[in-house]
Amino acid sequence: MSTGSSNLINTTGIQLPKDACVVIIRTDWNAASIDKLEAGCIQILKAHQVQFKTLSVPGAFEITFAIKKYWEQHKYKEDKPHAFIALGCVLRGDTPHFDYVCQAVTSGITQLNLMIPVPTIFGVLTVDNQQQIDERTGGKHGHKGEEAALTAIKMIALIDTFN
Repeated sequence: MSTGSSNLINTTGIQLPKDACVVIIRTDWNAASIDKLEAGCIQILKAHQVQFKTLSVPGAFEITFAIKKYWEQHKYKEDKPHAFIALGCVLRGDTPHFDYVCQAVTSGITQLNLMIPVPTIFGVLTVDNQQQIDERTGGKHGHKGEEAALTAIKMIALIDTFN
């Protein structure tokens, strides 16, 4: 049973811009698990009346490229995002591929947070097995999709206070 990650970040009294919009970039790889992350994310965004759009990429390595390209093409449009949420899952295998992909995604998201003026939320699971995925998509470690959405909401609200 989930511990209810929505209790982890208090959103009482948060004021969001009326047009708050989040773009979720999710991977096609390990779709069943990513579907759970995305569902939790969407549930929280809808509960807070945040507009959202979901885009899919093949795997975790492609997330940062998609975010950067989307930002470049929408930064001057009315529907520009106030935050991005990266949803993916990197599952350890028998080769160093896991380490390379985890490092690349982590570094890429860090770079995005320094390059573009809206936050990119890290919702990428880096796990050893399916049990760890299940524990993080509504199991004993909460729901990382919900947590990513709540983090995006908090960051949007924080940035809005800077204006």
